[in-house]
Amino acid sequence: MMRSSVLRLLFVLFLVSKMHSQNDTLPYILVLGIAQDGGYPQAGCTKTCCEMAWKNDSVRKNVVSLAIVFPKQKKWWLFEATPDISRQLRMFAKLTNSQFQLLPEGVFLTHAHIGHYAGLIQFGREVMNTKELPVYVLPKMKSFLEKNGPWQQLVRIKNISLRDLKIDSVSNIAESFSVKPFKAPHRDEYSETAGFLINAGQRKTLFIPDINNWNSINLLPKLAECDQAFLDGTFYTADELPNREIKEVPHPPVINTMQLLKAQSDEARAKVYFIHFNHTNPLLNNKQTRSGVIKAGFNIAEEGKKYY
Repeated sequence: MMRSSVLRLLFVLFLVSKMHSQNDTLPYILVLGIAQDGGYPQAGCTKTCCEMAWKNDSVRKNVVSLAIVFPKQKKWWLFEATPDISRQLRMFAKLTNSQFQLLPEGVFLTHAHIGHYAGLIQFGREVMNTKELPVYVLPKMKSFLEKNGPWQQLVRIKNISLRDLKIDSVSNIAESFSVKPFKAPHRDEYSETAGFLINAGQRKTLFIPDINNWNSINLLPKLAECDQAFLDGTFYTADELPNREIKEVPHPPVINTMQLLKAQSDEARAKVYFIHFNHTNPLLNNKQTRSGVIKAGFNIAEEGKKYY
C-alpha cells in the first residue's frame, strides 16, 4: 500500500515537473505596469487613495505596459513606452533572471497620451542612445513622432526606427508572433488610438488599455477571438472624479463593463483582466471591491505576473 502511494506521488511530481518544463519554453505575457498614465500614487494626490503608496514604495504601481516574451528564442517585445520605462526595464531583467537582452526587439505604441509613449525619451542620446530600435506605430502616431520634438530627434539620428502598422491588418513580426491593430477611439487629439490582438505562439491576447466606451467597437466578437483580454479598467465607477467632468477623460467604468458581459459564459468572463487603473480606483487597494470583481467571474491584472 505504501509502495503504491509513493509511486502515485512520484507520478504526480513527474507530471508537475513536465508541466513546468513545458511552461519554461512557452511564450507568455509579463505585466510590467497596471496604472493609468500618471502612475500610482499620482503626482499632486494627497488623498487617502494615494497616502499608502506615498508612505510605502512597495505599494506603488507602474504605468500600464506588457512584455511579450519568447523564452525559447530568448526574445521579447514591449507594449507601451511609459514614463516608468526605466523601472520596467529593470523589473523585466529581474523577473527573467537577466536571461534576455536589456532592450526589447521592438516597441508597440497604442497612442499619443503621455503614459503610453513618453518613455521613448530614455532611448535618446542623453540616456541609452539606442540604435534603430524598432517602434511600431499607426500612421497618425508616426506623423506625430516625426514632426514634433523631442521625438523627431530620435527619428532623425536613428535612435528609433518607425515601423508601419495598418488598422485591421495583421503584421507578422517574427516566427509565431503577429500583431493586428484596430481602432479603439479615445480622444485622439494627436494620434489615433489602437487596440491590439496579439498572437504569440498558440495564444491570442487582446490589449485595450484605453477606449472612450464600448459603443465604439464590438467587444464581444473580439473577446470570442482571444484567449485572454487586458481591458480598460481606469475607473471603477463614473463618479470617482467629483471635481472633473468625466467627458474630459472618457473611459468605460469597470462596473459598466461587468454589466455588459454579465450574460456571457463563465469562460468568456474569465478571459477579462482589468488594467490601467486610475489612482482613485478602489481595485488598486480595496479588498472588498477586488473580491466583488473576482466573484463576478472577472480578473484583475497583477504587476509582475506572467500570463500564459
